[in-house]
Amino acid sequence: LHVLQSSSFLQPGVSYTVGLALLGDVEAAAWEPRSHKIRFLRPWVSPALAPRVWVDLEFLFNSYLHNLAHMVDQLARRKALTYPMIVQCFVGCHVAPDDDSFFKAAYEGQDFLSFSPRNGSWTRWRDDDLARDVQATLNNDEGTSVTFTHILNVTCPKSLRALSQLGKEDLERQVQPMAVVFARQTPDPSRLLLVCRVTGFYPSAVRVSWLRDGHEVPPDPTLGSMPLLPNADLTYQLRRVVAMAPGDGHSYVCRVQHSSLGGRDLLLPWG
Repeated sequence: LHVLQSSSFLQPGVSYTVGLALLGDVEAAAWEPRSHKIRFLRPWVSPALAPRVWVDLEFLFNSYLHNLAHMVDQLARRKALTYPMIVQCFVGCHVAPDDDSFFKAAYEGQDFLSFSPRNGSWTRWRDDDLARDVQATLNNDEGTSVTFTHILNVTCPKSLRALSQLGKEDLERQVQPMAVVFARQTPDPSRLLLVCRVTGFYPSAVRVSWLRDGHEVPPDPTLGSMPLLPNADLTYQLRRVVAMAPGDGHSYVCRVQHSSLGGRDLLLPWG
């Protein structure tokens, strides 16, 4: 379970926060900056926790944002910081087999500090006056450390287990990839690019490779292969490209390996 938060501090007393909670790679809930409430993005999210728990989480997050804004305003006055400022946080937990939880914060796009729920302490990732000031302030705030420790060690894992149970169908679904191969001309007439486009698959783990005469061709990042990208329907797509000389006499096959194929390879020959 991961929560992404981005807070923009536009001027003293004026801030804007967006947030997104993901279960694996499934968008489960979002933070509504105008209503200051949680919006559920999947039908199984709300029933996973008791209504009172959602109310408590909304109250907790609103209190956290209020305290964060107060701290930023104080620091801005004390350190002569200039607005606007952006603070981003990455919070989450994993359960078995490697139980773990974390809180990481960035300031102006750079790693700033993190919180360890194991010992209840804050660690700075920059060695400057601002980072030292914030670290000291937070390490002297026992109430905040206790709250964060409970959220990360208790609330997050408990919520993760409940959400995973009700969201099992979404999280464990298998969607087979669709693939097509085609050629693309280049300014050099002695060179042709073969493109293998694979889309519509879930989960995201996939292996796509070109075979020349049955042997895998090492990927060449300069040819315009596309990295893994999400589709709007909660599936993924990518593209692999290989260069060839027209009429070179070799055979070319795009091979797709994905868990939904039941151990089979999807093979698409060119030509």
